[in-house]
Amino acid sequence: MTSISENQKARIISLLQERQLGREEIAAKVGVSPGTVSAIKAHVTMGTYGTASNPETETDELIDAAETTFGLERDLQLALRSNIQQLEDGLTIIDGGKECVTDAGRIDILARALDDSIVVIELKAGMASPAALTQLLAYMGTINEQGKAVRGVLVAGDFHPRVVFAVRAVPRVRLYRYRFKFNFESVE
Repeated sequence: MTSISENQKARIISLLQERQLGREEIAAKVGVSPGTVSAIKAHVTMGTYGTASNPETETDELIDAAETTFGLERDLQLALRSNIQQLEDGLTIIDGGKECVTDAGRIDILARALDDSIVVIELKAGMASPAALTQLLAYMGTINEQGKAVRGVLVAGDFHPRVVFAVRAVPRVRLYRYRFKFNFESVE
């Protein structure tokens, strides 16, 4: 279980309220993971501080859930980077092996397709909400490489129905559902 001090928690809340720093910047400043910052932000947004029967336990549960989600997205990104051809034949990763920083945030994977179009790939652990589609579209809007076409790909375990309906109206965006396949080996 991830533990943070009350001082760290208070500092995160204070920095979130100032709205001047992003999740990664707050995490670096306070000495916690970005997932922990997200968990605290969710807790503040829900307004459960001071109203729960045991807010410390709920905070720890939110932090654990955020850390698990953050880890799953990181693992998903590593797996896809190693097997980008599973998404589309001819895709080539062009981001130097790390998330591309834009004015709209960090793009999980930036690739080039055979038709020379740029492909923005956003990954979500679990279900992709409408906010995930908005995030992808914002990333696509920041990419402008000498007038080349930009496409978007949203990869998630599942999709909110509004995302599926919305993508029908956005022909340059595709949805891909990921699945896990475990292999077991004997260790001797």
